[in-house]
Amino acid sequence: MKSESKMKIIAKTSYGLEEVLVEELKQLGVTEVELATRAVMFEGTKETLYKANLWLRSANRLIVPIKTFKIKDADDLYDKIKEIAWEDIFTIDQTFAIDSTVFSEIFNHTKFAAFKTKDAIADRFREKFDKRPDVNTDQPHIRINLHISKEDEVTVSLDSSGDPLFKRGYRESRSLAPIKEDLAAGMILLSGWDKKSNFIDFFCGSGTILIEAAMIANNIPPNINRAIFGFMNWKTFDEELFNEVIDHALDQEIRFDFKIIGIDIDARVMGMCRTNIEAAGLTDKIELHKKDFKDFDAPELKGVIVCNPPYGERLGENVDDLYTEFGDNLKTRYDGWNAWLISSNMGALKKVGLRPSRKIKLFNGSLECRFMKYEMYKGTKKVHKMKRADD
Repeated sequence: MKSESKMKIIAKTSYGLEEVLVEELKQLGVTEVELATRAVMFEGTKETLYKANLWLRSANRLIVPIKTFKIKDADDLYDKIKEIAWEDIFTIDQTFAIDSTVFSEIFNHTKFAAFKTKDAIADRFREKFDKRPDVNTDQPHIRINLHISKEDEVTVSLDSSGDPLFKRGYRESRSLAPIKEDLAAGMILLSGWDKKSNFIDFFCGSGTILIEAAMIANNIPPNINRAIFGFMNWKTFDEELFNEVIDHALDQEIRFDFKIIGIDIDARVMGMCRTNIEAAGLTDKIELHKKDFKDFDAPELKGVIVCNPPYGERLGENVDDLYTEFGDNLKTRYDGWNAWLISSNMGALKKVGLRPSRKIKLFNGSLECRFMKYEMYKGTKKVHKMKRADD
């Protein structure tokens, strides 16, 4: 593949998944990174950018900074935005949108900074071509990211992803409380699952955790089903290089010799789950059972459990009973397994009746959650630790 100069790239992620994202970048050959809250900064070529959008499971967006400068006032922002050669980035016939994050006291409202930026870009095109490109806030060809710090430093970036990367392109049906794909993948990677054992989700819902697990187990790029990325609308898009990246990715699939099992008692959501698994092309890689988790016979070969049980909104007062029954089921039938649960209901988590060996703070949308690890074993903790040391 072609060798090129490097650019700065910022991979955005969810709180608590930053270290997971760093490990993913290492797998792509990125060795030098700078860690921030909900983001990882690194340098890479155009090839790196294409690969990162295709392969990163825990990232939700990749942006490329193109200009950084200080401003004195709103007019200064307009002038400096207008100086950028936007005609080298996109054409007059393409639409654009501004995503802005503003902490500066120069602007009373984030939208005003976005408005000044939009006008500067449109006016540059009008002066050069006697025509302004249209704004489309829903599905623009070009997304421009504007960040203005408290110190009045402006960073202008291009959004290389377009739609957020958790929009994989396979979800056709949603359950009442779906978990986003990037969070589901991040949870699986946090669990330390070695992909050499069975995997179970007892509350599989519309199948997001199962699908992400199957893609991880078989080394399938998470965004292989996406039709478009933001960088495909840039003037600098190299279609030949991107096709090479795709072809190489398709050759990386590996065989997975264990089971990925989804269980749910709700027939309606199980139907959604089957639809989504089929859309992802993973029907032959995931085993589904419509039944109560208490009625499922644990596989002889042990493994990992990762699930997103109801937090309480759908169950009302029954949520405590559910978590108690779930904990009892783990204790009596899943010796040797590691179980991971995410929940925003801290009271219900206590009803599991097990001491977690790890607690990780995550966010499911706006809900602050805990991702809890329970190591299932018979006998005392001391004996369990001695066995692990012997292994």
